[in-house]
Amino acid sequence: MKSKWIGKLLVVLGIVLGLTACAVLDTSGPSGADPAGRWALLPFANHTETPLAANRAEAITAALLAAKGVADLARYPAGLSQESLFDAGAERKQQDEARAWARSQGARYAVVGSVDEWRYKVGVDGEPAVGIALSIIDLSADKVIWNGVGGKSGWSREALAAVAQKLIGSLLDQALASPRK
Repeated sequence: MKSKWIGKLLVVLGIVLGLTACAVLDTSGPSGADPAGRWALLPFANHTETPLAANRAEAITAALLAAKGVADLARYPAGLSQESLFDAGAERKQQDEARAWARSQGARYAVVGSVDEWRYKVGVDGEPAVGIALSIIDLSADKVIWNGVGGKSGWSREALAAVAQKLIGSLLDQALASPRK
């Protein structure tokens, strides 16, 4: 009798633990972008209350792109990066300027994104939570060829950057996957 109760408790605990560190990803499938081509990383938008969250996500994205085979990656000049809390039009203008800069650098593909959540949840455990949207743009056609969005929370002792790295890595894995034939 006691062993059945313990077994049920372990199953319930396993389910609860599995739900505490979950991730959700939605993507448009492989991008078909050539990792050997010339790439540009454009400014990310920060839609959070955390200062410089977009800069942190950009740094992780740049490192992961290199780790996944994108060797020729140009990063936009610092002058194009400005957090605009109260001017929505400034964000669009910044993206247009960044695309023009990427084309002037001879980039074929550009990665752009937004950070929608970057925080530790309030509560006893303070789990890290990250929400990211990424897009890959074919600059020669001025067309978005891949979109992905995801959210991930981690364990209470896990670093926010580690959760972000896992999430961005999962998104980029799907973006750079070989298209099915």
